[in-house]
Amino acid sequence: MRTGISKILVTGAAGFIGSAFVKLAKKSGFDIAVVDKLTYAGDLKRLSGLRGGYRFYKADICDTNSLERIFKKELPQAVINFAAETHVDRSILDASSFIKTNYAGVGVLLDLSRKYKVRRFLHMSTDEVYGDIDKGLFSEDSPLKPNSPYAASKAAADLLVRSYVRTYGFPALIVRASNNYGPWQYPEKLIPLAISKISGGEKVPVYAKGTNVREWLFVDDCARGIMKVLERGKPGEVYNLGSGQERKNIDVVSYLIRIMGEDKRLIEFVKDRPGHDTRYALNSGKISRLGFKPGHNFPEGLQLTVDWYMSNKNWWMKIKEKSDYRLHYHSWYKRR
Repeated sequence: MRTGISKILVTGAAGFIGSAFVKLAKKSGFDIAVVDKLTYAGDLKRLSGLRGGYRFYKADICDTNSLERIFKKELPQAVINFAAETHVDRSILDASSFIKTNYAGVGVLLDLSRKYKVRRFLHMSTDEVYGDIDKGLFSEDSPLKPNSPYAASKAAADLLVRSYVRTYGFPALIVRASNNYGPWQYPEKLIPLAISKISGGEKVPVYAKGTNVREWLFVDDCARGIMKVLERGKPGEVYNLGSGQERKNIDVVSYLIRIMGEDKRLIEFVKDRPGHDTRYALNSGKISRLGFKPGHNFPEGLQLTVDWYMSNKNWWMKIKEKSDYRLHYHSWYKRR
């Protein structure tokens, strides 16, 4: 391992991207402790294939006392923070948990990481902190102009991390990734939501005219990019992590309908989300110079994703039956 780091603590490890990273870290030989609050979107089934290859702690990153006990016991050399509330729609309905977890929780992790002399702190951020861009690409030096409560909470955390780097010489790195997709994603996000709806012959909601553009990154590629930054990145730096593969939302849904053999009449255009960003696109040249290159093109990754969801219906169908999931979507669309 290039940095000499072998013992890591991963927060938000039962989430979508966090679990993909833990699987890669295990294959890479790291000694792993994981923390997760196990909110509605957290699920240890995502890590079931590791067969005890990690030490699990159920804890909230905002709980200083619980986290300190974990730090004191584990003494991690590096902390990788994936713990976050991530769904933009939910942040619009109620921003309080986003502010608490995504900002205040990061403050707790930073303070404990300093106290226990962590050698590397990698904070997982998002391209949404930049706001939207009609043409061109965001660089790591682009100004932060978040347009949703979710994005604002992540941008605030980025700035807090930056302040620790400048004030304390703290060895932190920030990764800002584009939209992830792939197996095990909670079915409230566009791609798994569309797959679940199409599979059941239900209408697929698409905001406005579906012309919003996103850059799509397969989750396993995202995990590899994060690993490159952990092992080769320069402390104090920010790294954009994208694929260069942009698609309009309507084109993503239409393609899913086509490869799943259904009719485009399943598409249902709904009133646009407040403050909806038009386009995200990243310049990922900086991380490419660390040796990262995406391994999946979008059509290939999307087919792999569809195949996984069709083979694992029991998992996401149980989620769709939960009152929290149904309430969120029914109430959201009725408000439009």
